Amino acid sequence: MTGPDRAHLADLLLQAGPDAPTLCEGWDARELAVHLVVRDGRPDAFVARQLGERLGDRAADRVPALARAASHADAVEGRLRALPFPELVERFRSGPPRWTPQALPPVEALANGLEFYVHGQDVRRAAPDWDPADPASAEELRPGQREALWRGLRGLARLVYRRSPVGVVLVVPAGPQLVAVRRERQVVVAGEVEELVLHATGRRGAAQVEVSGPDDAVAAFSGVVQQM
Repeated sequence: MTGPDRAHLADLLLQAGPDAPTLCEGWDARELAVHLVVRDGRPDAFVARQLGERLGDRAADRVPALARAASHADAVEGRLRALPFPELVERFRSGPPRWTPQALPPVEALANGLEFYVHGQDVRRAAPDWDPADPASAEELRPGQREALWRGLRGLARLVYRRSPVGVVLVVPAGPQLVAVRRERQVVVAGEVEELVLHATGRRGAAQVEVSGPDDAVAAFSGVVQQM
């Protein structure tokens, strides 16, 4: 059964169209859909692509097996890219193969809840008419989604901010807070849970957050954030 987060993301992709921009650098909506389908059910191509991105082109030049893996990933992605866009999105909507752990609803929710929310915002907030000041641009979260995003953020934040030279505290106004990094000097990143998630996952230009603290700490944190 297709989960609500998956179905919503599929709807957003179809509404946007294959050539719509996204917040993922170099990806339009079609490329994002290809990524999602590969991530779902083609671990052979997905792992190869991830290794290539982490190790870089030079490693592939030195290790023939990596070059072959990259070529295989290119071929898999190329076949998916050539599909009619509605068919490509339908492959994503139908969910992962039954033999994968993600086919189990509890695993799907745990593994993909945060991922699908973020990619949905990649589509929504890249649209030319998206305006954070316009109430019509706001998206209502489904019941329990904000709590699920907070659980995902708690595990993610300590990893993504670990290189910060200053302490980092994430604060939800009138809500919970999380010490992601402990340092003598610190900054506070304040915003709704979903905005903190976007900031932590690298969508800093689109995340509606406020960073406060001593000027030197904010400057040091901002410099690191740009490199993350």
